[in-house]
Amino acid sequence: MMNLSYWEYKTWLSNIDFTIVGSGIVGLNCALTLRKQYPKAKILILEKGILPQGASTKNAGFACFGSISEILDDLKHHSEDEVVQLVQKRWNGIRLLCKTLGKSRIDYHKYGGHELFLNSHKEAYHTCMNELDNINQLLYPIFGKAAFTTFSNIFNFQNIQEKYISNIFEAQIDTGKMMIGLLQLAQKKGITILNSITVKHFEEKGSSVAIHTDQFEFQTNKLIIATNGFASQILNESVKPARAQVLITKPIKNLPIKGTFHLNEGYYYFRNIDDRILFGGGRNLDFKGEETTSFEETDLIQNQLEVILINTILPNTPFEIERRWSGIMGMGQHKKPIIKQLSNQVYCGVRLGGMGVAIGSLVGKELAELTF
Repeated sequence: MMNLSYWEYKTWLSNIDFTIVGSGIVGLNCALTLRKQYPKAKILILEKGILPQGASTKNAGFACFGSISEILDDLKHHSEDEVVQLVQKRWNGIRLLCKTLGKSRIDYHKYGGHELFLNSHKEAYHTCMNELDNINQLLYPIFGKAAFTTFSNIFNFQNIQEKYISNIFEAQIDTGKMMIGLLQLAQKKGITILNSITVKHFEEKGSSVAIHTDQFEFQTNKLIIATNGFASQILNESVKPARAQVLITKPIKNLPIKGTFHLNEGYYYFRNIDDRILFGGGRNLDFKGEETTSFEETDLIQNQLEVILINTILPNTPFEIERRWSGIMGMGQHKKPIIKQLSNQVYCGVRLGGMGVAIGSLVGKELAELTF
């Protein structure tokens, strides 16, 4: 615990109107929405990482809202109306992100999203093909046209069924450009961001909240928790961490692959970026082991990612792995995010279910609006 000077406390930690924990997609969009509603408010964001930690700067940059197999799986656990609402929220969130930053600023490219089915997943492939028209009809009110169609194997992937089931509305973005754009916009709006600060606990005291961090203590009028995968560390809500492991190749000359791609109900996903293949997933190999907040990679999952690269994605193309990393998502039994007021002065927006790029902007906006 550091001893703050009078000047430090007075300038950064006194008379705080809103404190947001987490400087990811949700936290930054929440702060920007608060600034529009409260132009003179003192808004502080606390971030435990040097950069936004969790998944916001570590995801694959998919502006997606669910492959057809994911949607069919969702229909096993949710009503049709609930699934439509989920997809609508994801679509609205993507459009809000583009409106906030502009498509060019985030390298938004609508190349389409393609689901591949391994030869060993023949039954799932035929099930999805048979349900194609029904899912298009279910989602028609959102898009005004059929979202899913079929494409031949134009990128010559191997050991897969003959056609992709593709979503013409899916796009990809540059995650780094998105996050630096949001950070710069927040700073331009006079929102203070303090990094490398971990919130240990908090307690309401009348009309304010006392916040205890690993560096200092202070009070705020309202506290907003936007830590997603790390929510269980300070909240008692139905959200569990889920680690996502990723790798990226070195540049590959004349790489023809373009788009976002899904395998095995979305448990594997890959895309092109800067003449490279970014590939992540494999959480289904060890659900319990990946239910962690530890930023590490495991041989089990990383080796399987390389096997799929060799056998399916880049079967006739030499490649080298340049970098590996992991991010922490927030999952639960339900796909609907938790956006609610917890007490008089405390609010939370967590459990984004691996759809942070799609719904993060909207969750942040709705979270802020709880305070209006």
